[in-house]
Amino acid sequence: MSKSINQLKRDPQKSVTQRSIKIDSTPRWIRVKFNGLIIADSKKVLVLHERGHLPVYYFPEEDVNKDVLISTDKTSHCPLKGDASYWTIKVGERTAENAVWSYQNPIPESQEIKGYFSFYWNQVDAWFEEEEEIFVHPRDPYKRVDALLSSRHIKIVLEGKTIAESRRPVIVFETGVPVRYYLPKEDVAQEILEPSNLKTKCPYKGIASYWSVKIEGKSFENIVWSYPNPIPEIPKIAGLLSFYNERVEIYVDGELQKKPEWHYSALDFFNASEI
Repeated sequence: MSKSINQLKRDPQKSVTQRSIKIDSTPRWIRVKFNGLIIADSKKVLVLHERGHLPVYYFPEEDVNKDVLISTDKTSHCPLKGDASYWTIKVGERTAENAVWSYQNPIPESQEIKGYFSFYWNQVDAWFEEEEEIFVHPRDPYKRVDALLSSRHIKIVLEGKTIAESRRPVIVFETGVPVRYYLPKEDVAQEILEPSNLKTKCPYKGIASYWSVKIEGKSFENIVWSYPNPIPEIPKIAGLLSFYNERVEIYVDGELQKKPEWHYSALDFFNASEI
């Protein structure tokens, strides 16, 4: 028999699911830095999962430096959480407008976040889990990333031309993301690659560099990427190249792979100017 909501509330280690929202406590030490100052520092952070959204950290009020927050007139309404109030961050001469929000009086189903504060990820300078900087958004404890050595035959075709072929890929299986095939540089036609200035960040893999592909005068921008120095948890992909499945033809053991029904990539989430 499932526990009632009141029973779950009394156990902070349990998660609460209400109408497409899941709220977890996390044992991780989380900090937020802005203009050289740690403005939130907590070992009692909540992680809010909302269907269709990335995870979000919520900090207890007592673990937020409210001396650097200026209340604003902005409000917003969420049918799953209630009415949110906003604050601007001001540290020294730098400000981040309406970068902080809180549900001071959330609807009954979301009372767990009452009085907690959250920050727009890209409006502060850095986030830390323990002593490691993390990028883009909180790591989802329900997400798994596996990088597996393989001997499958991988062939990449673009505009009818084979541009990469390998029997020694590393295949990355990531929850909720298309399968990605990482190939040694030696197995990719180097003459078609043009280095790009674009860089993106992934909380599960690290900082990626990009290449465009040029074939017979036609350029396909930023369709190849690599993690030169991935985070320690996924070392197998270091220096390997991967192609967006959505933008090339990929053959695995001679079989053309169906293009993924996937609408987002690193290029959709991040802008190189934010790196």
